[in-house]
Amino acid sequence: MLYKAKTLTGYKLDSRDGEIGEVEEFYFDDQHWAIRYLVADTGSWLTGRQVLISPRAMVAVHKEKQYIAIGLTKKQIEDSPSLDSDKPVSRQFEEAYHGYYGWPIYWGGSYMWGSSAFPYMAGPYPGVAHEREERAEAARSEKAWDPHLRSTHEVSGYHIQAADGEIGHVADFIIDDETWAIRYLVIDTRNWWPGKKILVSPQWIESVSWSESKVFVNLSREAIKQSPEYSEESLLTRDYETRLHRHYNHQGYWVDEPAAQRHSH
Repeated sequence: MLYKAKTLTGYKLDSRDGEIGEVEEFYFDDQHWAIRYLVADTGSWLTGRQVLISPRAMVAVHKEKQYIAIGLTKKQIEDSPSLDSDKPVSRQFEEAYHGYYGWPIYWGGSYMWGSSAFPYMAGPYPGVAHEREERAEAARSEKAWDPHLRSTHEVSGYHIQAADGEIGHVADFIIDDETWAIRYLVIDTRNWWPGKKILVSPQWIESVSWSESKVFVNLSREAIKQSPEYSEESLLTRDYETRLHRHYNHQGYWVDEPAAQRHSH
C-alpha cells in the first residue's frame, strides 16, 4: 500500500517482545529514493542515541491499529551499533549495522536493495561469497553513490523549481510499504495558485540542490498546473496513478516490475 510519511509518523512500533516506541521520521537516499531507515522515538528507553530500524526488519504496516510490526527483539535493538543523536549516518555506521544483523548491504548492486528489488529476503541469505561480491561492487560504484542520507523531516519545505520557475514546496512523501520506495513527493502549490496539491514522482526529478534546499523538475509550470489534483481525501488508486503518469507522458513505475512482483493498491 501507499502511505504518507506524515501518516506513519506516530505509528507505534511493536518488536517481537513488546512495544519499543513510535515512528519519528525516515532517512532516505536520493539515488533510488528509497527509505533506508525508520527513526524510532523510544521515549526514555534508549536515550541519547538514534534508534534506526531498516525496512529489512519491518514485517508489516497495520493501518487500522496504527502500528508497524518489527521482526527484532528489544535486546537485539538495544545491542545494535549505537549512533549519537546529533551525528549523521556514516557509511562506517551502516556497515557495522548491517554486519551486526547479518543483512546484505543495499548499496552493493544495481537494484533498489542491492541484489534485490525488495528489502526482505526470499529464502536463506546467500552467504559470505555473495556478500564479498556485493561489497566489491559497492566499492566500484562508491563514487557514484551519495553516502549522505536525507531525512523526510529535513526535506519537507524544500522549494520545487519547474523548468520555468518555482511552483511550491515539498509537503510530504508517499511511501510504498512493499519496496519502501518513495513513490511521490506531495507538492503544496498554494503560494502559486490557491489550495492545490499535486504529486511528483522522483523519476521526474532532474536534480536536488541540498545547499539551496531546492528540488529541480524538468516539467513546465503549466503542465504541473493541469495535472490531476491530489487532496487528502484522494485515493491513490492505480487508476489515479495511471492518469497522473499519462498526463506527463511517462511510464508508470509498476510497468518495470516483473508481473509476479506487481500488486494493486
